[in-house]
Amino acid sequence: MLEEIRIRSLGVIDSSTLQLGPGLTAITGETGAGKTMVVTALGLLLGGRADSGAVRTGAAHARVEGVIAAAGLPDVVRAVEDVGGEVEDGRVVLARNIAAEGRSRAWVGGASVPVSALAGIAEPLVAVHGQSDQHRLLRPAAQLDALDRFAGSGVARLSGDYTRLHSRLVEVERELTEVVRSAQERAREADQLRFGLTEIEAVSPEPGEDAALAAEESRLGFADTLRTAAEQAREALSSDQGSADALSATSTARGLLEGVREHDRQAGELADRLAELTYLLSDLAADVASYSTSLETDPARLAAVSDRRAALTGLTRKYGSTIEEVLAWAETGSRRLLDLDTTDEQIDRLRAEQESLRSELGVAAAKLSAARTKAARRLGSVVSGELALLAMPHARVSVAVRRQEIDRPDTLTPGALEVEGSWCRATADGVDDVELLLAANTGADARPLHKGASGGELSRVMLAVEVALAETSPVPIFVFDEVDAGVGGKAAIEVGRRLARLARDAQVLVVTHLPQVAAFADRHVVVHKASDGTVTTSGLTVLDDSERERELSRMLAGLEESDTALAHARELLETAAPARAHG
Repeated sequence: MLEEIRIRSLGVIDSSTLQLGPGLTAITGETGAGKTMVVTALGLLLGGRADSGAVRTGAAHARVEGVIAAAGLPDVVRAVEDVGGEVEDGRVVLARNIAAEGRSRAWVGGASVPVSALAGIAEPLVAVHGQSDQHRLLRPAAQLDALDRFAGSGVARLSGDYTRLHSRLVEVERELTEVVRSAQERAREADQLRFGLTEIEAVSPEPGEDAALAAEESRLGFADTLRTAAEQAREALSSDQGSADALSATSTARGLLEGVREHDRQAGELADRLAELTYLLSDLAADVASYSTSLETDPARLAAVSDRRAALTGLTRKYGSTIEEVLAWAETGSRRLLDLDTTDEQIDRLRAEQESLRSELGVAAAKLSAARTKAARRLGSVVSGELALLAMPHARVSVAVRRQEIDRPDTLTPGALEVEGSWCRATADGVDDVELLLAANTGADARPLHKGASGGELSRVMLAVEVALAETSPVPIFVFDEVDAGVGGKAAIEVGRRLARLARDAQVLVVTHLPQVAAFADRHVVVHKASDGTVTTSGLTVLDDSERERELSRMLAGLEESDTALAHARELLETAAPARAHG
């Protein structure tokens, strides 16, 4: 709900604050007082085009602020926070500045934002209907949405079924397009994988084989050197030539200590240790001898090992730094090759699913179109009935539901769908274009609203539509500017009655010159003007009951204190009282 509007230096309004509430608010005043400045101010808060000519003469800039009660509007709160603004106590302040030289700035919740961001937050909250405004319901998408909301749960269910199938079809067709487009690239990848796997299979490496072969190659390559070293080591341990060796030296030392064992226990212990060492040296000498005899020069084996290592090195240069990494690459490559080799099967599966989904979607689209067509007849009848009470007795509103037919495509083009034998353009909302048509007079052709109605007629059509959609409308605030143009008498009372009905479910502001309409308001605001002979200034005042009677009297007869006019004003208020939403 819009709780407050603050206007400064906009047109004839110098500075004024308007407190608002739920229900219907009527804004009245003498011609030229600046009633439409309130609508202009709202347009600026909605992100409308800034006109520097609207800045009050002599002022540096005009400023408009609006306080929105955001409680119960989580999408609004989230949008405000997304642009860096704050919601305090469930309220958010929207503001717009227009400099006299033409520059414009916008704020949301205290944060400076682009005008487009302000519009994105405010536009969904307010529907403005006026003779010079762009109407929300003139947009094709809004008309389709309005029809679906009016149709109720039956169309909502069919629309949900259609949307689910359409989303899956879009996903399948996107995947199919990608698979087909990448088939050649996948084939090249598969060939590369087959070559690598064949190369690895031909070598058949074993885990750890590269390290083992490296050790064997080193041993075979230095066999003579190793044998010479081993023989010399064995001679040093146990000589065959009678030379001094480790065993004889150890035996001599042991014998010396054994000879004195009886004189000192510690000498005996050392002799025992030398005995153990003797045994170890003897075993070691035997092992070194055995090692020496095992070392043979084998050029054939050395060549075989070198060749094998070269083959393994060729694999590690391409597929990994170690044999383990090469084997891991081969395992991953095998799995990927299986996936790539199923491309044809994948394409066949996706095409089969595409065909099945298209068939189901065609049936769902036909059912949705039929349900919309049925609801369209009801909506046209309801709106036409409302217009008969709004001084348009011969006007007829119809709701056209047309399929977006196209030529038969050569292939199953995404977005093209066959419905009951005809090819149509399919979107996430169905295959229908929905358009409100108006035949303003008997015998007149039904034409689109923006072509078939004058400004005043269009405002009344919009009122009739909004009343018909009131219970399902997502818009919490409605503004009607001169909706009663060309209306008088009983029809004016019906305009007021319908505005009051709309105000039961939403906040409604109406700029009017008819007392019959103003009488139905829960709140009456008058725009008054004053002039010092050089400058005209206007302000906004909320009227109490007695002031309201005088304002209605002025609107009725141009006389604020006429007893007859006052009596008529009281009668109007009494007539309207039962219909007021929050009176």
